[in-house]
Amino acid sequence: MSEQKPITKVPEGQARFFKTRQMKPTEKGFVGYETVWEPFQKEVEYETPKRP
Repeated sequence: MSEQKPITKVPEGQARFFKTRQMKPTEKGFVGYETVWEPFQKEVEYETPKRP
């Protein structure tokens, strides 16, 4: 069988609305990536309109 290569650390990726981070390898050697999303817009509390 071929030997597995040592896992290299990938730097954190950053885009406009999200970041990606490399996760720790699992028992089988699978390395996944975690995606952290930032909110697209702010939520404002609803105010009742003034009466005429």
